Amino acid sequence: MQTVLIPSSQDGITQAANILAEGGLCAFPTETVYGLGADARNDSAVANIFAAKGRPQFNPLIVHVASLEHAEKYGEFDTNARALAQAFWPGPLTIVVPLRANSGLSDLVTAGLGSVGLRVPATPLAQNLLHQFDGPIAAPSANPSGKISPTTADHVVDGLWGKIDGIVNGGPCDVGLESTIVGCTAAPTLLRAGGLPTEALEACLSQLLAAPINGEITAPGQLLSHYAPNAPVRLNATAKREGEVFIGFGAIEGADLNLSPSGDLHEAATNLFRILHEANAMNADTICVAPIPEIGLGVAINDRLRRAAAPR
Repeated sequence: MQTVLIPSSQDGITQAANILAEGGLCAFPTETVYGLGADARNDSAVANIFAAKGRPQFNPLIVHVASLEHAEKYGEFDTNARALAQAFWPGPLTIVVPLRANSGLSDLVTAGLGSVGLRVPATPLAQNLLHQFDGPIAAPSANPSGKISPTTADHVVDGLWGKIDGIVNGGPCDVGLESTIVGCTAAPTLLRAGGLPTEALEACLSQLLAAPINGEITAPGQLLSHYAPNAPVRLNATAKREGEVFIGFGAIEGADLNLSPSGDLHEAATNLFRILHEANAMNADTICVAPIPEIGLGVAINDRLRRAAAPR
């Protein structure tokens, strides 16, 4: 397949929308990471996402829409789901809700489940594309399955060039971590920590979020081994060993790379995947990472690092 690099101009957005309308695959940036987009109603197009990424088909996809009004065409929103959507959309939050009857979405999007994950992205480019395309876009992260998520167009080129139709080059992503996912098919449940801190969600709902059932795949990003560089990953390192690349956090000595020299969790979240890509390119025997506080965005950062370090 011949892949084209598309500028982020209005003509480029129109070109990307046309690729999607014709059943093709086009990567585009959101505030979280670059997504690999396809028409969420087109079985063949969605199947090609799984093929391009090497993604297991039991792993559901997030559907991107332009607004809550559009989202309600595909899912049923209860009081909690609507409160979250009104508070945090557009933004880095995916809400899993019961699938609306006759939604028109491909069964592959939902992995055959009776629920669907919906998100309204915040970036003007993604919003422009959604309005130009005028439909739901299924868009997991634009990288080979299980590998480091892409936060620049170059990351997508490295992983998927020749496997997809187009890549919109919209520069680096602002948040740099995938969306937080909350299940609202029953009691609100944190299915994946992400770019929106759990504390903000719980404050909105005035209740604690339930924990997911272990081993049950109901949303993207729940596979034990995920976001993995080529080398094994060692966590909570205070110094590097021979043959390692050391990723630091805060004022730590001896780091080859640093997520945030000042210890800022927002900066660390934004830099996480970029720095993992840089460490990957250094061809070390092992990548070791300094401890990250388990608060705020640190919860999501540690989630990604634990999955990157999991046995493969």
